[in-house]
Amino acid sequence: MWHGWVGDADESRPTSRPGWVHCTTFWYTEGDAYLGRLTVRHRLTPFLLELGGHIGYDVRASARRQGHATAMLREALPYARALGLDRVLITCDTTNTASRKVIEANGGEFEDERGGKLRYWIRTGGCGV
Repeated sequence: MWHGWVGDADESRPTSRPGWVHCTTFWYTEGDAYLGRLTVRHRLTPFLLELGGHIGYDVRASARRQGHATAMLREALPYARALGLDRVLITCDTTNTASRKVIEANGGEFEDERGGKLRYWIRTGGCGV
């Protein structure tokens, strides 16, 4: 089974909304089929530091529970490293067991819970997954 990334970024264009940051969005595909999406935020605002984090992802409902999210996150870590991020913050809802397992499978180190979100840090180099 082959999976590919389609990326989109334009850092030369200023963000048009106050409080927004540059980000890169990747679409995870199998052939022509869309499986999911992952966004890497290039820096954190106070809000993102509190609740949002550097990376967000989702997988199409019919493609869940097949390891795609774990693979997507693993493959995004070197990209984050290339942006100069030695570690990234990733959050998930306290009730989202699947996302918690994805984060932990990629070396997520639990920091705390804030506002209904679990907060994890992942080192971007040598995650050992």
